[in-house]
Amino acid sequence: MKNIQVLGSGCTKCKKTAELIEETARELGIATQVTKVTDAQTIMVYGVMSTPAVVVDEQLVHSGSVPHSNEIEQWLK
Repeated sequence: MKNIQVLGSGCTKCKKTAELIEETARELGIATQVTKVTDAQTIMVYGVMSTPAVVVDEQLVHSGSVPHSNEIEQWLK
């Protein structure tokens, strides 16, 4: 199972990012645990300056925009 964190304030882009990840994982049949993180201190631990950001298995893989579905597929494989 992939552990994925969506880091951000809870804005529309952050919610959309989480939805896209969940949808893509479902389409690919990949088990994921998607968590939305809004705590500023936790976000800063990853050095994120721009949200939404995505952390997959404790590794920062994206920040600053809603990711494209092809990017999400690469993270999940």
